[in-house]
Amino acid sequence: MPEIAEIRVVAKALRKQIIGKKIENVKILYSRIVVNEDAEFIEMLKGREFTGLDSYGKWLIFQLGDWSFLSHLRMEGKYYYIEREAPVDKHTHVIFELDDGMDLRYRDVRKFGRMELVETSKVFDNPSIKKLGYEPGDKRLTADYLLQKLEKNRGPIKTALLDQTIINGLGNIYSNEVLFASRISPIRPSHAITAKESEDIIECSYSITKKSEEVGGSTIRSYTSSLGVIGHYQDYLKVHGKKGEPCPECGQPIVKIQVDGRGTYYCEHCQK
Repeated sequence: MPEIAEIRVVAKALRKQIIGKKIENVKILYSRIVVNEDAEFIEMLKGREFTGLDSYGKWLIFQLGDWSFLSHLRMEGKYYYIEREAPVDKHTHVIFELDDGMDLRYRDVRKFGRMELVETSKVFDNPSIKKLGYEPGDKRLTADYLLQKLEKNRGPIKTALLDQTIINGLGNIYSNEVLFASRISPIRPSHAITAKESEDIIECSYSITKKSEEVGGSTIRSYTSSLGVIGHYQDYLKVHGKKGEPCPECGQPIVKIQVDGRGTYYCEHCQK
């Protein structure tokens, strides 16, 4: 699943391809992808020009003047900027026909992705966006904020980092990496995290996701870009996916456990 770094990389790549292009037509081949009524979604977007493309956490925000549509890729959603004559396969669910003769196609094997049309001025009032916490790098993401979120949380810190209402944009990969960099066990109770550890989590969340974005994100089995972007952050991973390999700090083998159903990699020696 793409996390904040991969979503930012996708947004950057798509900006170069679609900004300034107009939507001539929209085809919805699987209605459950779109939250709005199909006819409304199509009618409101036809003839509109892509004026901007932002991201917020794991969400893409396609801007078309006074209207925008939100897009969450979930597990396996991908966008393709592709020739209109290219065959449409069974996993393509929404097609935006552009005025340059190309298509922007949304493909999703699992069909879990979602799109929603909203007024641009009300994007951050949308319930799906409004409930989210702060992104890594946001000045509002402070140790006090994080401690307040964690103080009554009896669950493991790994689960808390996956909660998008606390820190917005971290997924399984970067949560594992952040906890290793912070020297915190993923099974530590969230309410036991100290002020210093909160600062470490915040700092590592920013530095790790920033570095990943700079090198194109992580191109691994669970996420591969469809836009010609080959990520290299998998070359920088310390623990994720490295069960049995030596810890880069102490040499003891990395272990893998399940934390609330998520594969969790860590060093039992370094992460107390």
